[in-house]
Amino acid sequence: MGARELAELILERQPCVALTGAGVSTESGIPDFRSPTGIWARFDPLEYGSIEAFRADPRKVWSFYKPRVAMLAEAEPNQAHLTLAELEQLGVLEAVVTQNIDLLHERAGSREVVEVHGSIRSSTCPGCGERVALADVLELLREADAPACPDCGEILKPDVVFFGELLPPSAIDRAFELARRARLLLVVGSALEVHPVAGLPLETIAAGGDLAIVNRGPTALNDRAALRIDGSAGEVLAGVAEALRGEQPQQPEHAR
Repeated sequence: MGARELAELILERQPCVALTGAGVSTESGIPDFRSPTGIWARFDPLEYGSIEAFRADPRKVWSFYKPRVAMLAEAEPNQAHLTLAELEQLGVLEAVVTQNIDLLHERAGSREVVEVHGSIRSSTCPGCGERVALADVLELLREADAPACPDCGEILKPDVVFFGELLPPSAIDRAFELARRARLLLVVGSALEVHPVAGLPLETIAAGGDLAIVNRGPTALNDRAALRIDGSAGEVLAGVAEALRGEQPQQPEHAR
């Protein structure tokens, strides 16, 4: 089974919602976190990615985040991001729920994006609550190893979900709402290992919907998927979009 079968499933099972993970952004040159060669294989997540670590030594945590924030800010959307945005424009994808923090779905043109793990869009001062936009954080990082709040001087915290923090309530509630409504949940680039987000497909299935998976390697829910494709997210989704374009009614020339 391949891209054409997935395109047919998307048309048959509406509404369709996408759930994306690190495997979407690796094709933009962004390393994943959990694979054997991922970031957490080289850095202890509790030492560099937990809220306790940040509170104990925010400068140490920023020594890890500084080069990564700069890299994410410079990364470009790849074919997978662009195609998901196109599927939304074609009216066959309701929303993207993403575990990624890199803003690439938004930059690719997707309008309905739910960021369940936060994003690099901003950083917030733990002291006074001042929120600082990414562009200003990057400017602060050009002058220092850790960005200080322009109002009170305390070290800013990236607005990403650290280990030990709760997910943003509005985002995770919206994600579960979308999953329950979806007749098809399309998982792209996620091994479905990080909870509670990994439970979203089960919400779709329990509500009578179907699950489709596009991922390199196995996932935790392979046996529950109506369709599974092991391959490049960008290549598979490009094939899906090509098939769907052929299914869309063409406007008369004078209406264009």
